[in-house]
Amino acid sequence: MSVLNELETVIASRKGADPETSWTAKLLSKGPEKCAEKFGEEAVEAIIAAVKNDRDNLTYEAADVLYHMLVMLAARDVALDDVLNELARRQGLSGIAEKASRS
Repeated sequence: MSVLNELETVIASRKGADPETSWTAKLLSKGPEKCAEKFGEEAVEAIIAAVKNDRDNLTYEAADVLYHMLVMLAARDVALDDVLNELARRQGLSGIAEKASRS
């Protein structure tokens, strides 16, 4: 099991946990919109680190982005495997062809 699958399992287990004792439970208790907002904040922090060419901070912020993405997905009951299957479906397609197929 990959670290992302393991993290997804931990996040799912925290859905019903006490928000006073779990950061994940606290995020989830605030609803999907707050989870999405937090994901966006972390993405912006990763972008800033990338623009500043701060490799160490980018690594740290990228980990936050992945965690908060999984929390956001959990808040909307989207499984990581669904996302991975979508990526697998896109393999071998050029980005231009994939975008054209959406319309």
